[in-house]
Amino acid sequence: QVQLVESGGGLVQAGGSLRLSCAASGIIFSINAMGWYRQAPGKQRELVASITSGGSTEYADSVKGRFTISRDNTKNTVYLQMNSLKPEDTAVYYCNAAVQSFTGYMELWGQGTQVTVSS
Repeated sequence: QVQLVESGGGLVQAGGSLRLSCAASGIIFSINAMGWYRQAPGKQRELVASITSGGSTEYADSVKGRFTISRDNTKNTVYLQMNSLKPEDTAVYYCNAAVQSFTGYMELWGQGTQVTVSS
C-alpha cells in the first residue's frame, strides 16, 4: 500500500518557524511532482508550494520569501521549511504527490497536519 505520512505541524508564535515533512512509503517506481497545500477553516484548499522531480519550484505569492520546499528523492520525502510565520498561515497542511507504483499512476494525499500560528 502506497501512502504519504506527514509530520512536523504544531503551535508556534508569529515570527517563528516550523518544518513539515512528508514521506511516501510502499512499492514506488517514481514520484513526479510533490507539493504542499493548506486549508484554513471556511476556506478552500490552496496550493502553497510545489516541486518537480528535477527540483523546479513554485510558490503561492503569500509565502514567497518565507517558505522553502525541498525534496530528497532517495528518501521519497518532501519538506516545507516555514519561516516568519504569520497568524494567517494557520491551516491544516496536506502534502500531495504524483506516484508511479506497480499498480499504475496515482495521486496521493497525506492525512494533514495542523499548523497554528499565534499572534
